[in-house]
Amino acid sequence: MFKPHVPVNPTPTGEIIPVITTLGQTPTVHHAQAPAPCACHHPHAPATAPAALARTGMSPGTVIALAAAGTVGVVVIGVVLVSMLLAVVLVGASLAVVALALRSALTPPPSQRR
Repeated sequence: MFKPHVPVNPTPTGEIIPVITTLGQTPTVHHAQAPAPCACHHPHAPATAPAALARTGMSPGTVIALAAAGTVGVVVIGVVLVSMLLAVVLVGASLAVVALALRSALTPPPSQRR
């Protein structure tokens, strides 16, 4: 019950993962062997080089237009956020003025206080 259960690797090697060692012993490492070359007499396909990165085909004008569009987008988002902040400030200031007006309207004048 208190012994840990180590799952068996589902690969064909059947090794147990992780390798559990005890103190003083070195773990045994099993390396997979490279496949042997085939004994057939047909031509093998040549190794292909990795494909070159595709060009995007962007001209300098396109790059400038994209940079300008990004700049305009950032400016528009900034203007919207600043206007929302200004709206919050105006609402807070107007609520403060209303609170002062209510306080002065509901408190009795100093001559009637005792």
